[in-house]
Amino acid sequence: WFYIFYGDPDFGIYRTRSRDPEGDWERPHLVVEAKGWIDPCPFWDDDGRAYLVHALAGSRAGSKSIILLHKMTPDGDHLLDDGVLVFDGHDQHPTIEGTKMHKRNGYYYILAPAGGVANGWQTMLRSKNIYGPYEAKIILHQGETEVNGPHQGAWVELENGEDWFIHFQEKQPYGRVVHLQPARWVNNWLQIGQDSNQDGIGEPVASWTIPSLDQRFKDWQPQTTDEFNEPVIGLQWQWQANPQALWALPGALGYLRLNPALRPDTINRWSAPYLLLQKMPAESFTVRTKVNFHHHFDGERTGLIVMGIDYAHLSLIQENDQLQLQMTTCTKAQTGHPEQIQSQIPARSGVVELQVTVSSGGICRFGYRYDSGSWQEIGPPFQAKEGKWIGAKIGIFCDRLAPENDGGYADYDWFRVSLN
Repeated sequence: WFYIFYGDPDFGIYRTRSRDPEGDWERPHLVVEAKGWIDPCPFWDDDGRAYLVHALAGSRAGSKSIILLHKMTPDGDHLLDDGVLVFDGHDQHPTIEGTKMHKRNGYYYILAPAGGVANGWQTMLRSKNIYGPYEAKIILHQGETEVNGPHQGAWVELENGEDWFIHFQEKQPYGRVVHLQPARWVNNWLQIGQDSNQDGIGEPVASWTIPSLDQRFKDWQPQTTDEFNEPVIGLQWQWQANPQALWALPGALGYLRLNPALRPDTINRWSAPYLLLQKMPAESFTVRTKVNFHHHFDGERTGLIVMGIDYAHLSLIQENDQLQLQMTTCTKAQTGHPEQIQSQIPARSGVVELQVTVSSGGICRFGYRYDSGSWQEIGPPFQAKEGKWIGAKIGIFCDRLAPENDGGYADYDWFRVSLN
């Protein structure tokens, strides 16, 4: 079997499994009902006994910075005990979590990040006894590099014996950026990256020889641009929350139709579920889209949005039977701050191209043009901000203030992303 165990901090730890990782997976099964149990990892010992190691989320469990180990049925169906405390990180490894358990050369290992998402480090624990006591060693940190918080990852061993470590970096508006580090074993400790200052702790490398694989893989990147010529939208798109079928109508007509969703009864769009978004693809890039806005009633709006705890959008809105083009921002959206119009001009037409250019650090500049003319910048630069546990996202939306019979709609011809 191939297994996935995951923690839902509000309900407990679930297991799904499959005979083929590319095939069908079983419906998630609740292994244990619990609050705040996170980052589980199953482990099968040489004698066939099964265990589950995990951490705690303080927001739900009321406790954190500790690691618990449980006996488990070999099929991963349920736990056999209430758990044993095998490591307390409060003093030197606070917020320890993200557990991964291994056995090598007679040692039990638990790899776990500590120190917090933004500025933490990767900790490795080892013991000859599965219940400890465990020695603790920091095996990867930022050091003198520009990669903050290099942790929350996993050791990967290739068939040819090469060792690698995959982890993420919290990069504010860009979200959690994935890194691959070279690794090797020295004195039964995993050494990651390079120890450039000889302090015994690895540091991330900026570049390295790629892994030696038996087969070569084509260079690729996730989808970004969507011409909206297919009966389904691309896999890069993510709704802000659970979608409704009529929010977006793809088709073979060469455009994506957005129907105006009813705005939430809130002062901003932080809780608007109908935002159609995708992740930032690079540090510097440009997004352009073309919209034909068929506006019927006052309060209908559509546009291009950069979404996070601070957000901004360039949008068309009908007000007093007049179509306006507005560049709008909202800061601290999650606390209920209102949107602020930064620039507003009469729209010449409901057919317009919208643009946002993102430069290093997440600085966004909005622009527009009509009839393939020259681009005109509108509004001040905007600093993109991450969301809650996610990076900023970019996309399109269409909404209205009140329900109407046969409201307007926005036809998006294409959404194009280019790297700068």
